[in-house]
Amino acid sequence: MSLAFSREEYATRLQTLTARMAEERRDAMLLFAQESMYWLTGYDTFGFCFFQSMIVTRDGRIVLLTRSADLRQAQLTSTVDDIRVWEDRDGASPVLQLRDLLFELGLNGNRIGVEYDTHGMTGRIAIDIATLLADFALLEDASSLVAVLRSVKTPAEIAYVRRAAALTDAAYEAALPLIGPGAREGDILAAMQGAVFAGGGDYPGNEFIIGSGPEALLCRYQSGRRTLDASDQLTLEWAGVYRRYHVAAMRTVVVGEPTARHIALYEAARAALAAVEQCLVPGRSFGEVFDAHAREIDARDEGAHRLNACGYSLGARFAPSWMDWPMAYRANPARIVPDMVVFVHMILADSDSGAAMSLGQTYLTREGPAECLSKLPLDLPVKAG
Repeated sequence: MSLAFSREEYATRLQTLTARMAEERRDAMLLFAQESMYWLTGYDTFGFCFFQSMIVTRDGRIVLLTRSADLRQAQLTSTVDDIRVWEDRDGASPVLQLRDLLFELGLNGNRIGVEYDTHGMTGRIAIDIATLLADFALLEDASSLVAVLRSVKTPAEIAYVRRAAALTDAAYEAALPLIGPGAREGDILAAMQGAVFAGGGDYPGNEFIIGSGPEALLCRYQSGRRTLDASDQLTLEWAGVYRRYHVAAMRTVVVGEPTARHIALYEAARAALAAVEQCLVPGRSFGEVFDAHAREIDARDEGAHRLNACGYSLGARFAPSWMDWPMAYRANPARIVPDMVVFVHMILADSDSGAAMSLGQTYLTREGPAECLSKLPLDLPVKAG
């Protein structure tokens, strides 16, 4: 299997990381986020559900400590040459092996940044690190260091993002003809995911969201499929994925005649999306993006039906979520800069009337106005009953 990017690309990323480590006076980093490992070296696996850690020293050395099942995975997908294996056995302590490895690298007594805020760091691992490494080195939470670097995409990454965007549109275009009275959610879902796979794409970081009837108000995946009625509503949230890079979109499709509530909620969502687009420019904050969304929706007296966040960054992500840093919520000071990939969603769920309406798409930030990565129309999608 070839690397996702050129070795020169990975070398540049390593230089960027070690320069930031030097600025922050960190002697080493312990990476636990699979996204960080993938971004830095190409290492691609789902084995991060077990203990593994990638050590990066300020002078650019990289050592991966992982399980035997992931040894060849790392050899084939990454630039890492120094791969160590911790042994699966009763009472095994991979953190003790990590401590021995850090000692071998001369890092005792040094300042070491640790990625705590990630799915690859369980509470058990955190406890063991606090117990076994606290007197070995000065450990500091550096969970956001690589996440901040990953949020700005390189030209090579943007090329993959554009390929993911094409798969996003293809998935919706495959599903739309199937939607109507008597349609089965399973067939719609199969068409969407099948279009991504057929186009050379990957599994998404989380399941596609599909819900009709009362479940159209949900913004999470749930198990169980239903068949669409003559008058119905179907909420879809999905992502085209290429080389782990995600481009998400969201729509609520009305089956039959739209109700007055559907139309009112759609108009609020469309106005909010237009306001958000004006904020997706360098220098504005993610908090301002949220405020623009909330202002338009609240002005139409629909504030009770919106969420407390309206989007987030996207990139190369792993299960259980494709959401990335930073998120658009109230007062988030994180700034928009060029070459971010940002998904914004206007989600309205009126439990009183039972009407749902969602509208979302992904943008690439630039020096001027943001570029929408999807070619899908923003009109209210209606399928005849």
